[in-house]
Amino acid sequence: MSTGPPDPHILGPGLTPTPFTADEIQRGCPVGRTIRLLVEAEGEKPFLRTNRFVACDEVGATIESARLTIDGQPMGPAEASRSTWLELQSHASFQAARTDIMPEAINIPLGVLDCLRYTVSDGSTIKSFWFAREAPGMPVKYIRHEAGRVVSSVTMIANTKP
Repeated sequence: MSTGPPDPHILGPGLTPTPFTADEIQRGCPVGRTIRLLVEAEGEKPFLRTNRFVACDEVGATIESARLTIDGQPMGPAEASRSTWLELQSHASFQAARTDIMPEAINIPLGVLDCLRYTVSDGSTIKSFWFAREAPGMPVKYIRHEAGRVVSSVTMIANTKP
């Protein structure tokens, strides 16, 4: 009995479906898309990170990343790296046995967004990722808990497209 074509959201046995397919990420991340993130980690000063799509093709994208002070001053040179669309999709593929997926609306500087929250448990480490349905690609928020305390969080504060 045929079960039909494989689900492009599932990258392998025992893995959760990803919130977006590689094709959806490609369509949502054109050249010029720029994401600004607030990064907060225990024991460190908060900083900003930008990710800008500088070149895109059918296979993948070159993304330029820079680290900035809270007031927007560069903390070093920007760095560019290349990833395939499938590699970007795989960042949201987790072991199903350790992951819960729930719809959840969150309020962040971008506004109130309808998201899928992926909560991944690994012993005393719990990672939560919020993927906004309207923003294919990386999560709009990420929090890491260690032994019950927040040790880092990343929140998208700007998302611009050309």
